[in-house]
Amino acid sequence: MNSNWPQIDYLSWRETCSALHLYLQIVGKYRLAHTPWVNHSWNATFYVTPRGLASSPIPDGPGIEILFDFLNHKVVGTCGEGRERSFDLEPSTVAAFHARFVKLVSELGGNPAFHGSPNEVPFPVPFAEDDRDRPYDREAVRNFHKALISIDKVFNRFRTSFLGKSSPVHLFWGALDLAVTRFSGRRAPLHPAGIPALPDDVAQEAYDREVSSAGFWPGGNGIDYPAFYAYAYPSPGNYRAAAVQPEAAFWHEDLSEFVLPYDAVRSAPDPEKALMAFLVSTYEAAAELGGWDRDLLECDHGEPRKVRAPDAAVVTAAPAIGDEKVEREDGPAKGRYLLVIDGHEAEMTYSRAGDGMIIIDHTHVPDTLRGRKVGERLVRQAVEDARRDGVTIVPLCPFAKAQIDRHPEWQDVIRKPQT
Repeated sequence: MNSNWPQIDYLSWRETCSALHLYLQIVGKYRLAHTPWVNHSWNATFYVTPRGLASSPIPDGPGIEILFDFLNHKVVGTCGEGRERSFDLEPSTVAAFHARFVKLVSELGGNPAFHGSPNEVPFPVPFAEDDRDRPYDREAVRNFHKALISIDKVFNRFRTSFLGKSSPVHLFWGALDLAVTRFSGRRAPLHPAGIPALPDDVAQEAYDREVSSAGFWPGGNGIDYPAFYAYAYPSPGNYRAAAVQPEAAFWHEDLSEFVLPYDAVRSAPDPEKALMAFLVSTYEAAAELGGWDRDLLECDHGEPRKVRAPDAAVVTAAPAIGDEKVEREDGPAKGRYLLVIDGHEAEMTYSRAGDGMIIIDHTHVPDTLRGRKVGERLVRQAVEDARRDGVTIVPLCPFAKAQIDRHPEWQDVIRKPQT
């Protein structure tokens, strides 16, 4: 097994995990109370570091940063005036942790005023009143941190292939999940909210734009093992039936999310490749079925010291539109349009529905051809052929529909809904 992907046995460390979750909530709520709101609660999160989880600078007093140091098992606070205070992470109570943290912030010159009860946990007990003894399993915490470092690396590489709005890779202390979220750029319907111990306006603000989100839980949240998840809001039609990778990934009916057990990644020949396949395939399902403008939003994965070429430069350097011929392979029931550029193949498949109608099923443009209007050329050829052959088109493929919607002059060949 790869030592960078350690075993995480949730059931054996869940009491420590629960304690750590509440400790992170205390510090997270302090940060939340002193930072201006950033869309989707991004002002409240933690970030993975080589030593643990850090708050980033909090604009309170002289400026304060809090680090959960999982190598030395301490909570460390530093301030802009050069002072440092710390206390040990050890078997304790939530109330005792709360008192120590309040003292630490005060000694650093900050104001330790923040909301005093947990969020997103069942039967929340105010921090200062939670006197139940809690264990602290150092080895389990170290394994959790080591896994976070490996996961953070893959999540951040995944993030590089998206040009649209994307969240940082960050840890939310509400559900204790490391997450990264992509946005289509369109408004979403009002979220129903109703998340236990979370204000409705927070949930509704978090989901006021269309998203495709993925993350990692150490356990809990309806499952008793560490796992990766992926979901879309709003969930496009047939999303749950999408073919996602790797083979161990599945749709979890109770959670209404795709789930990939951490152990399936950890035991894979190439854990990073297995996790990336999950991230990419679940995103592509959301984007394709949701009709996202993938040509505008996506790019190749970033590489060190290699600047991404601007789209204008890519288009300028690419062969002019029309230099390569769009080929058509037409069968009695199915067919496809094919465009090959520099050895890279793009295709758009369709099915026949009688003699007078074709249904465009799917469009695939490889990353290397994005930004060159390849998908538009495929759809344009289908429209021209439909006019010549006297047939109508049903654009079942979200990408094809989005292209057709942008071209009013193509509407003459589109099958109109029956009234």
